[in-house]
Amino acid sequence: MSDRQSSNAYWQANLKIIYICIAIWAIVSYGFGIILRPMLAAIPIGGTDLGFWFAQQGSILIFIVLIFWYTARMNKIDAEHGVDE
Repeated sequence: MSDRQSSNAYWQANLKIIYICIAIWAIVSYGFGIILRPMLAAIPIGGTDLGFWFAQQGSILIFIVLIFWYTARMNKIDAEHGVDE
């Protein structure tokens, strides 16, 4: 594989991970916290409803989990493509 092909494969893998993270975060933040909030209002969690929880805390917690997942996945991709530290 040439350097250019290797570089393109690396960035394609990187972009795929980024798109997955953005999609998950958008679904949790906008989908559960805003669009589906009325449906989730009937489910109690921690003294409030699930829709409010997602809007206020859930999306932030999911974002933090995504940061760690992205880091771990990118370390694996870096090693696969020979650009790890």
